Amino acid sequence: MDETASLEQAKAVAALLLGLARHLLAADHDPAAELPLAQLRVCGILYGGPRRMSALSRELGVSLSAMTQIADRLERARLVRRVAEGTDRRIRCLRLTPRGRRIMRRREEARLRRSVAALAHLSAEAKTEVLAALERLVCACEASGRDGPGAKPADNRGELAGSAGPGWFPTGVAEAARDVAG
Repeated sequence: MDETASLEQAKAVAALLLGLARHLLAADHDPAAELPLAQLRVCGILYGGPRRMSALSRELGVSLSAMTQIADRLERARLVRRVAEGTDRRIRCLRLTPRGRRIMRRREEARLRRSVAALAHLSAEAKTEVLAALERLVCACEASGRDGPGAKPADNRGELAGSAGPGWFPTGVAEAARDVAG
């Protein structure tokens, strides 16, 4: 495929994904929607469980100083709490507060409700095709991030459940999508 056709396909995929994200992530009185993106990403990651500040800074691609500022703002909003890890009080982890967990849980539940409503308009076959295509796209994105732009994944089957991490989907979303599709 020539470069022009690839670019046009990339533009189409980006536009479709943006439209899908706008629909699925639409804010229905969602307090998390008011958060800056970096803070929202931290809360999304922490929804999977506490993380070390250093690991969060690496995952987000920000300095530890910037991560500290993000954590300070989230603490002031009463969404996260710093906790010592084990017996070493020097190692600090961030954990969602009950308020933060509640907000992120409601956000995930609303996203799943919107997904179920959208999928209700598709046949069982179309649901399966959409899920398979999205799984392959996730695998391709992971491969291009790991191997550089244009790299081809070694295995193109698209096994999302085994590869999805906090950067792509919260825990359980792949399984929920399969339940809806099946």
